[in-house]
Amino acid sequence: MKEINAEDLYKLNNPVIIDVRSPIEFKDGAIPGAINVPLFSDEERAIIGTIYKHEGQAAAKWRAMELVSPKIPDMLQTIKVIASKGDELIINCWRGGMRSNAVVTFLEFAGIYSWRLVGGYKAYRQYILSQIPTMFPEKAVVLHGLTGVGKTVILKKLRSKGYPVLDLEEMAGHRGSIFGTIGLGDGHNQKTFDSLLFKGLKEIQGSSYFLIEAESKRIGKAVQPEELMEKKLRGINFYVHSPIGQRVNLLIDEYVTPYETEPWYEEKIRDGLEKVLRRVTNAEIKNGLTEALQNRSYPELIELLLEHYYDPRYDYKRYEYEGDFIDIPADNPDEAAEKIIYHLERLSLKGKKEMEPLF
Repeated sequence: MKEINAEDLYKLNNPVIIDVRSPIEFKDGAIPGAINVPLFSDEERAIIGTIYKHEGQAAAKWRAMELVSPKIPDMLQTIKVIASKGDELIINCWRGGMRSNAVVTFLEFAGIYSWRLVGGYKAYRQYILSQIPTMFPEKAVVLHGLTGVGKTVILKKLRSKGYPVLDLEEMAGHRGSIFGTIGLGDGHNQKTFDSLLFKGLKEIQGSSYFLIEAESKRIGKAVQPEELMEKKLRGINFYVHSPIGQRVNLLIDEYVTPYETEPWYEEKIRDGLEKVLRRVTNAEIKNGLTEALQNRSYPELIELLLEHYYDPRYDYKRYEYEGDFIDIPADNPDEAAEKIIYHLERLSLKGKKEMEPLF
């Protein structure tokens, strides 16, 4: 049986990773790009755990065999099809124990050769947590700006041009505000965020700097590591300025247009606005926000939120950062991205045009 450690996983050429844990385990955290082909359903895993607790290991193993046996042909066929899309096949479970061992053995009998990830997902997580603090490039280039200037859009444009970007909102599955999960589900937990951060850091290895947004330490359910926060506070700062009309339009495009006809949309907005209203003391502004929502006048609602809620709370955060700020006045994210590239080149921070592939 071939075995591989988490550290060597990233040395393989084009691997396919099959995670044989139950769906609930996989959802809680997985290696980015892994495909879930569960040996047991969530209910079956619970049954086996109960038997193990009350009747012992032998009885649990016997029940596990009874549950798995009918599934083996279909499971192997599924894995065979998936494996054809890569060069190396990796099987992992929680601790690299019975489940991955069994699946690797089944595959070997079927003439399909695979690697078993030693220590499973648990070892992988321990490895990435030990590595992340050491992986940040030397200098952080931090994008600041009021809500709606398009900082995330700018970062995506810069990344598409080959610049070394860490998109923390994408990694957190959250936009970092009260309305930050609209259209994004529930957001990612800490395990998923850490895995995506590790993946992002691997992709920009070799760069002397990285571009990042000036996010708070907590983004939705995820918390940034201290090493990253320290880099940001001592970084190079760009402050993007855009007209309020442009900011409203961008937020309409991002938060309203794609979702406003969805049945859940109005309730989601109402829930977020209730949190805002608890923090707004001006009765006239409260009434204006409430009326705008009732009339579904989203441009008016957004403009009121920007002027009387988000903008006053944003500017004080810039004083946490040590360095000077380079102002980037721009009518749109494309213009802002080009101006940032100009300043990066003036500062001798060239784009890393060819990123190293992760797998």
